[in-house]
Amino acid sequence: MRARAPASSANLGPGFDTLAVALGLHVEVEIEPAGSLRIETRGEGSDLPVDAGHLAVQVAAGVLGHDRFFLRVSSDIPVGRGLGSSAALAVAAAAAAGADRDAAFSVGVQVDGHPENAAASAYGGLVGATVLADGPTCVPFPLDERLAFVVLVPDRPLSTASARAALPGEVSHRDAAFNLGRMALLLAGLADIDRLRAEACEDRLHQGQRAHLFPEAAGLIEGLVGAGARGACWSGAGPTLLALCAAEAAEAVRSAGQSLMAAAGVAGRSLVVPPDPAGLVTFPG
Repeated sequence: MRARAPASSANLGPGFDTLAVALGLHVEVEIEPAGSLRIETRGEGSDLPVDAGHLAVQVAAGVLGHDRFFLRVSSDIPVGRGLGSSAALAVAAAAAAGADRDAAFSVGVQVDGHPENAAASAYGGLVGATVLADGPTCVPFPLDERLAFVVLVPDRPLSTASARAALPGEVSHRDAAFNLGRMALLLAGLADIDRLRAEACEDRLHQGQRAHLFPEAAGLIEGLVGAGARGACWSGAGPTLLALCAAEAAEAVRSAGQSLMAAAGVAGRSLVVPPDPAGLVTFPG
């Protein structure tokens, strides 16, 4: 069995641990029966140890109940950059091992620790996700087809653990209300780009608290909006930054983003990536 899952960008500014959008970067996992464990990796993440501790192996073995298989992983999702690489890999590996979409989503949540990245990778498009008493769940939201996304992907990684450790244990009612209001604006703007304004990506729960981990981020975000993005924010826990753009402006924003990174002394890539509406796709072996 072969399965493919997209990258994701979570939070989108105010939607902390709740919102995510699937992006057109993918990881593909293929599993074939074998007498013993064999692993082959290509692309992003191929420099990680290739052994029984590999995340895809652990997920597939958990679904199958054994590790007698040949596993191939091919990925163009940068690792440790805030693009949901772990959740996407878990979803794809679970599906390649035979799990259906809903079960693969649940596996992705278990691996990632929170549901929004796994939801986007499993179901595609723009989603909201949470964990209820009977397990994780997600709901789709409308996403205007005129939207495209630009990602600034620094060469330096930022561990999710470090990003999480930067957050306070409590937030004020004022800041919570600020984010809820901005999230309402954001959902309206993502459904209809004509209503999308830069303030919809503002946040008081995580981006400022993580600023010391990527001090150039605020200037880059401001520059992306100045270059024509409808809004910009951190992608997940960073350090990747996400710009929300009208499709016809995306290439100009991408080019400006590359120049902005160079001027700030940040090595990395600026890419135009479309949303992925499909999410998890399986191909019978």
